[in-house]
Amino acid sequence: MAKANPLQEQLLKAGLVKKSKVAAVAREQHVARHAKAQAAPSEATLEAERARAEKAERDRALERERKAQAQAAELRAQARQIIHDRKLAAAGEIEYRFTVDAAIRTVLVNDDQRRKLAAGALVIVRVGEGFALLPRAAADKVRERDAGMIVLDHGLSADAEPAAASSEDDAYYAQFQVPDDLVW
Repeated sequence: MAKANPLQEQLLKAGLVKKSKVAAVAREQHVARHAKAQAAPSEATLEAERARAEKAERDRALERERKAQAQAAELRAQARQIIHDRKLAAAGEIEYRFTVDAAIRTVLVNDDQRRKLAAGALVIVRVGEGFALLPRAAADKVRERDAGMIVLDHGLSADAEPAAASSEDDAYYAQFQVPDDLVW
């Protein structure tokens, strides 16, 4: 039995309480003194927890953004590598003109390359500040990784669907003949 306080001893001597009741009260008091009571969280604690949760969410969002940027950079690097490996040598005396960013640019090609460009077998891509010719298969791989590098593609691509009014336009423009060897 735990040591009783003087009041409890007096009550025991007077016969007003039983010894078991005194022991039970002493145990309750001991537990109350030594037990770790869970106090209600204060406003400051709640605010600190809320701030930690917000910071964790911001960190996760930043990490997702960094991963997306790293993946985009990796895809651009893959596209540049494909261009570097598969580009055709610039050879020719014929100037092939095309528009990029509202400016007319020129690439020197030979007659065979000019025909392939017009047919869509070759594609013009941006390489740094210059331009290069790529075969259709390599250009499709580049388009999958970074479509912004494709500058000129006369071949029918998946994202260029004919409009519904094109049949009417085709019928109207059929009366105007355009020479096959037109060079501008």
